[in-house]
Amino acid sequence: MRRGLTSDTPEVVQLLADDGFSGRLAELARSLGRDPGEVTAEAAGYLREMGAVHSARAMGAWSRFTTWMFRAHELLVDEEAARRLHQLDRKYSLLFLFSHRSYLDGAAVPVALDRHGLSPAFTLGGANLNFFPVNHLARRSGIVYIRRSTQDQPVYKLALRAYIGQLIRNRKNLSWSIEGGRTRTGKLRPPTYGIVRYVVDAIEATPGAEALIVPVSIVYEQLHEVGSMTAEARGARKRPEDVRWLVNFARLQANRLGRAYLDFGEPLPLRERMAELRGADQQGRHVVERIALDTSHRINQATPVTVTAVVCLAMLAADRALTLDGVLETVAPMAGYIESRRWPVAGAANLTDRATIRRTLQELVASGVLASYDGGTDTVWAIGAGQHLVAAFYRNTAIHMLVDRAIGELALVAATEGGADGLGAATAEALRLRDLLKFDFFFARRRDFAEQMALELSIIEPGGGDGLHEFTPAEARSWLEQGRPLVAPLVLRPFLDAYHLVADRLAAWEGEEVDEPRFLDECLRVGRQWALQGRLASEESVSLELFKPALKLARHRDLLDPAAPDLPARRAAFRDELRETVRRVGVIADLA
Repeated sequence: MRRGLTSDTPEVVQLLADDGFSGRLAELARSLGRDPGEVTAEAAGYLREMGAVHSARAMGAWSRFTTWMFRAHELLVDEEAARRLHQLDRKYSLLFLFSHRSYLDGAAVPVALDRHGLSPAFTLGGANLNFFPVNHLARRSGIVYIRRSTQDQPVYKLALRAYIGQLIRNRKNLSWSIEGGRTRTGKLRPPTYGIVRYVVDAIEATPGAEALIVPVSIVYEQLHEVGSMTAEARGARKRPEDVRWLVNFARLQANRLGRAYLDFGEPLPLRERMAELRGADQQGRHVVERIALDTSHRINQATPVTVTAVVCLAMLAADRALTLDGVLETVAPMAGYIESRRWPVAGAANLTDRATIRRTLQELVASGVLASYDGGTDTVWAIGAGQHLVAAFYRNTAIHMLVDRAIGELALVAATEGGADGLGAATAEALRLRDLLKFDFFFARRRDFAEQMALELSIIEPGGGDGLHEFTPAEARSWLEQGRPLVAPLVLRPFLDAYHLVADRLAAWEGEEVDEPRFLDECLRVGRQWALQGRLASEESVSLELFKPALKLARHRDLLDPAAPDLPARRAAFRDELRETVRRVGVIADLA
């Protein structure tokens, strides 16, 4: 049943009266072999299902409701960046594309905009949350419910494209998750392209229109949802959203969990970026993809490091009980690296302050992520039973700042084994790893990536340097032996173990046609076996969220195409490549 507003919204009225939209519907009806009137009526129903408005009265009630729902957290917003957006808000449509770690994210952006006097945005949300009684209030507060799966619904897709285009023509602000759904690992998921594509089309079809993408990072010190999300990453069924789910979710928010940080990244002028990309690619085949990836990269750049993330990083690195001094000793090299790279720290916290670290340890004990023991001479902390994936989730909120460092370490291992030209071997290995991991992490453009690698090598090299000069295998080995922190085992090993497992099962797959659900189920079962055997560094690697990018990489390399030549040999080579990469991570683990 379609549940819309009692009267048509301005955008719906405009579209239903637009001859151009009527013409597109008639053309679609002809291509589908359907009656034009029937298609028009269906599209009108979809538009009314999407339609939303900003009612002052409803928005006031919605703000009170979302603030109450957000009571587990104190929301801190990047004040300076919000002030800079005021002038842009008067001239352009602002498109707030946010990271998605919680159901609360969709509420955080409207609260931040209202708090800082910015024009309200139409927030695009999943139709899974379109249920009584909150949906009617939400619609009058600018929430646009859209269906997640529209592959076989051409009329719906046309209506959605037209509705978003009309919002852009009316110079409205929009807000949606670039990831399409919540991350189950803590790090940013690959972007979805659908809404970005519709916005790009609307800008191109409307002379003079301009919109700015505003990347939005939302990160939490802790979240009540993490346990269920990590279980879903291991194959558990997701509970459907309904009134009972909402009541349970709201009840959890009564338990305080610290701060949430909302930061605005560097705005991206959409028309200007489109022109730049089309100048390099006349056919425009990758314009939407590049814009989405640019946005994700900027979200990562705007994401601060939380104390929770650093403490979980330290606890996972040790994987044993630590005293407070032990935690501080483990955190110190990481804090120094963060400072050297000038990464933002949430709340400007001092990562080496004893009181700050102790308080975070105690908060993680209170939520069950860590366990403590104080029956001896010193209190010690360790990861709680069954909580490694939860700790990894919090660690992964900061993993973006460590990936280049981890690749630099592996590049140096390659340099120790790759002949006299250390710089050449390291450069080749860094580029190979960039290509290997491109479906899991967001990298700068190839030219900028080379500069990032030079910066990482200059930090690792004792005494500094420009990272671009020639060096010998012996020098590379010396730098690794002296370098601290060494992060590749902790940052990349879980992902590379998962990739290795996928590559191993793909090489052993009977027949060339791969049934993906059955294949992923086999990876989960074999992964549990490997974890019990100690063939994986941690149980974190046994995750659908890690297997799927590996399978995407295999598809990209034509390893899932039954018609591809030399398929068994190429699958075996893929397995051997991952096995060798995991071995090199082991070299760094031994040095660490």
